[in-house]
Amino acid sequence: MTFNKSIKKIFKATLVGAAFAAITSTATAETLRGASMFDENHTFTKTMVKFNELVGQYYKGDVEFDLRLNGEFGVEKDYVTFLNQGVAIDYTILAPSNMARFAPSIPLMDMPFLFRDLDHWNTVLSSDVLSPLEKELSDKADIVIVGYAGGGTRNLISSKRISNMDELAGHKMRVMGAPIQAQVFNAIGAAPSAIAYNEVYNAIQTGVVNGLENEAASLQNLKFYEVAPHVTKTSHTITVRPLVFSGKTFRKLPADLQAAIMKAGKEAGAYGRELESREDGIKLQQMADAGQIKVAEFANREKLLDMVKPVQDKFAASINATELLSAIRSK
Repeated sequence: MTFNKSIKKIFKATLVGAAFAAITSTATAETLRGASMFDENHTFTKTMVKFNELVGQYYKGDVEFDLRLNGEFGVEKDYVTFLNQGVAIDYTILAPSNMARFAPSIPLMDMPFLFRDLDHWNTVLSSDVLSPLEKELSDKADIVIVGYAGGGTRNLISSKRISNMDELAGHKMRVMGAPIQAQVFNAIGAAPSAIAYNEVYNAIQTGVVNGLENEAASLQNLKFYEVAPHVTKTSHTITVRPLVFSGKTFRKLPADLQAAIMKAGKEAGAYGRELESREDGIKLQQMADAGQIKVAEFANREKLLDMVKPVQDKFAASINATELLSAIRSK
């Protein structure tokens, strides 16, 4: 199935297998509107297509999907506003830090150096340990988490080589807007700045910053390697990317469709996690083989873990989440 930014695509999942077909709108069908900043090849888009398919399988009524790609509805911060207001879109996949202005505690789930490894990350996301953050997001932002995607390993991406503490010192880099992101990278000696995602390429090109931190899929999809070809494997974050739904829209839906959305969201999230974690290394290797990036290990990564722990503890205490952080660490 191909997608076109300028053409509205309507999907209805069939009740059998993984097939779904474009259909015309009917008077009784529910239409759910989704948005992705990326094209059809990105794992976020593939995960949302899987979500569409599963909702259609589990809901016995008529449901249609209008999924817009390539940032047609702006960037993630715009999506958060739309979801909160119940306009323009009904569902998407978001970085938790972009929801911080409504729910200050939510970036905890995306805090750098939070997860030991992929097994720890998957154990946490398969449990209910993050339910206090889900409640805060629902109460304060009127956004419902229906599943957890993610799985990309975020590394430093820069215009010049950074492979040790000396080279990291004073490194001007873009981070997401949640304060904990800047606090963590300040703690390890970098010079972080919060810059809008759609301005990062030009900011690197003009020297406003010398890089960013991101996962392989976005590095490849948005061609950041053209201005920042050095990848330093800090593995500081294994991404948590909630599949979210507008609370205002959700409450208007029939109860059986709500149930289908919740069931499909959990399963689609698991699908997205497996997909992205598997593809992450493949994409890095593809870009390296093509000569688009140069990959380096970071010396003394263990030192970074020690340096950021006090920052993590302080942040958790500031949002009354010390017990939650302990619960995550103990999983």
